[in-house]
Amino acid sequence: MALPLVKSAVACTDFTRTVQPYIPQLNALPQQIYSSATDLQALKELYLNTNPLISAFAFSLALVPIVLVISEINKNYSQVDRIWSLLPTFYNLHYVAYAHAKGLPTQRLDSLAIISLVWSARLTYNYWRKGGYQVGSEDYRWEIVKDYVNSPVIFFVFNIVFISLAQSLLLFSVTTPTYVLLLAAPITKAQTPDIIFTQVLIGCVFLAYTADQQQWDFHIAKSSYQKSAKVPASSRYTAADLDRGFNTKGLWSLSRHPNFLAEQSVWVILYIWSCWTTGTNYHWAGLGAAAYLCLFQSSTWLTELITAGKYSDYKLYQKRVGKFVPSLWGEGMPNANAAGKKQK
Repeated sequence: MALPLVKSAVACTDFTRTVQPYIPQLNALPQQIYSSATDLQALKELYLNTNPLISAFAFSLALVPIVLVISEINKNYSQVDRIWSLLPTFYNLHYVAYAHAKGLPTQRLDSLAIISLVWSARLTYNYWRKGGYQVGSEDYRWEIVKDYVNSPVIFFVFNIVFISLAQSLLLFSVTTPTYVLLLAAPITKAQTPDIIFTQVLIGCVFLAYTADQQQWDFHIAKSSYQKSAKVPASSRYTAADLDRGFNTKGLWSLSRHPNFLAEQSVWVILYIWSCWTTGTNYHWAGLGAAAYLCLFQSSTWLTELITAGKYSDYKLYQKRVGKFVPSLWGEGMPNANAAGKKQK
């Protein structure tokens, strides 16, 4: 049996009943896929007879050697970055498709699928317009990490353990609350709070899109200004704002990373949604969201370390504006001036 027999919503969060019994399926799955590779009906039966969490986990593991080999051949370590905006939605759609195939109630899951698709569209679009899918494009931070490590062997191990393995598992783990929602589907009917959760999630995606667009507008204006020494007529920014080098207007006047705030909130709220649905205060599927928060803490620290070294006003910005959550006591940034020019 691919799904556990659970009779209460709380039981849907019991790791020993809903996950642990199916772990052995992982060992047999590669051979089963190989033996059924040429038989579509056999593959369909294998899909339905395999616990959906285990099949999703197996897929995340299968990606590891692929991105590892590609990254080492090309010496480009942004391979996971290129699929970052796609994988969580792939896993969510997998759970939704499995629920449909099993004849489970899917109203709650269908709403989540739509939100996931919108989330992917926004993040993929933003990554594309910044050149992320261009040949040779790589996150500048990987080069800095590589220089800091200063050892090909150690960086190779880092590539295996973190870049290829940990990141792939992370993108799988943030969607594990969807598995809990799948298990709870026959037990708990969709209610008004489900609508509220969907609206909040849509609001987070909209907030992230707005922050991305404001940042994009700033850098387009800044690039034009640097080339022509003239502020674009349609720009909302002054010459002093652009000389400062980083955006402090709009949402960026309230949070140093409003897009990151919204991005993290999506997966935290999904986890909270699964807690509400099952009537629990916490459960094992929250580990993915917790790991996501930890990753953003460390990556944002590195980003700000680099930015503070480029722009003299950035340390003042750090003192006056909250990193993610707006500060109730924050003074905000003063009007831009020549002191904000990029250090030579």
